[in-house]
Amino acid sequence: MNNGPTYDVVFIGSYTKDKVVSSGRSRIVDGGGFNYGAHATVLLGRKTAAVTRLSAEDIHVVNTLVSLGVDVFPTYSTHSTHLELYYPTSNVDERTITVMQSAGSFTPEQVTGPNARAFIINTSFRGEAGEDVVLELKRKKALLAADAQGFIRAIAPDGKLAYAPWPEKKQVLAHFDILKTDAVEAEALTGIGDMRKAALELASWGPKEIVLTHREGLLVLADGQFEEAPWCPRELVGRSGRGDTCLASYVGKRLDATPQTATVWAAALTSLKMEAEGPIKRSIDDVRELISRAYA
Repeated sequence: MNNGPTYDVVFIGSYTKDKVVSSGRSRIVDGGGFNYGAHATVLLGRKTAAVTRLSAEDIHVVNTLVSLGVDVFPTYSTHSTHLELYYPTSNVDERTITVMQSAGSFTPEQVTGPNARAFIINTSFRGEAGEDVVLELKRKKALLAADAQGFIRAIAPDGKLAYAPWPEKKQVLAHFDILKTDAVEAEALTGIGDMRKAALELASWGPKEIVLTHREGLLVLADGQFEEAPWCPRELVGRSGRGDTCLASYVGKRLDATPQTATVWAAALTSLKMEAEGPIKRSIDDVRELISRAYA
């Protein structure tokens, strides 16, 4: 398979069947960072593939991505990963996530096949992709990005995801070109509450670019310079998948754009995603229109 097509972006992450509980109601949403991310890079016109784990009963997720032009390399497990996301208040950044079931861990063999300009590890919690998987991807000499959530969040005895000590953090994060965190994760990793200082500390560990999401928008550190862009959704309906969409949008655009341009595109595309639950289902013209209207 190494002689096969070269993709722009390949995602590594499990499908998650998300039970979202907020505002007194509950619903099931097709989640997973690879799922949110692939929709975003396809919108940007990038040739996209995904390496994922899920139960065969959830094959509709694979079929949907294939219908969009995504090549999917699935491993079928006994269970899909089931998450319950509980939002107790109107603050969308205040949530509790419980792991009900897991689709298991990725192996280096699962990522040896596809070649790409960029790889994004977009897992949900520690243990889904270990350093052995990171090193296998590093061997491909492509742009390597990751969401910190898949490394810093661990499953507590009660099943809830919680930030846990990670002694190997500097060793593992040094492998990445682009690291995405949110403001809470950045503080948990560095012990620094100031977002800019936390981003500088994370960059000192090795990642060349830091993509940091927070309640108001996006902060990027690249080439020693900070870029910022706010979220501008007409209404906030779909908080779940915000970071996944943002990282994918940034990487997808960054392949041929400056950090400043990629920051604006990521903020705009993610804003449109937040107007509805699930992955983004808008057009590139919608993104351009929002950029001209809100980010000029």
